[in-house]
Amino acid sequence: MLDRIQTLHSKGYIHRDLKPENIMMGLGNNASTLFLIDFGLAKRWRNEHGEHIPFLEGKNLAGTARYVSMNTHLGEEQSR
Repeated sequence: MLDRIQTLHSKGYIHRDLKPENIMMGLGNNASTLFLIDFGLAKRWRNEHGEHIPFLEGKNLAGTARYVSMNTHLGEEQSR
């Protein structure tokens, strides 16, 4: 699973809604393949120059309250 998340980050994106419901295992020939689904809250974490997105506060909750970090509950934007 960490390899999948690392690959997503290496492409410049963060998922922002990782939870058990968004992690799937394949079937049949893909039984050993892990899939991440539901990229509705995904966001680029770096800009076109490769720089990290700016730190933002005062944001509304993004994601499922049960699984987000304390910082997200406090209004900080999610980041890698």
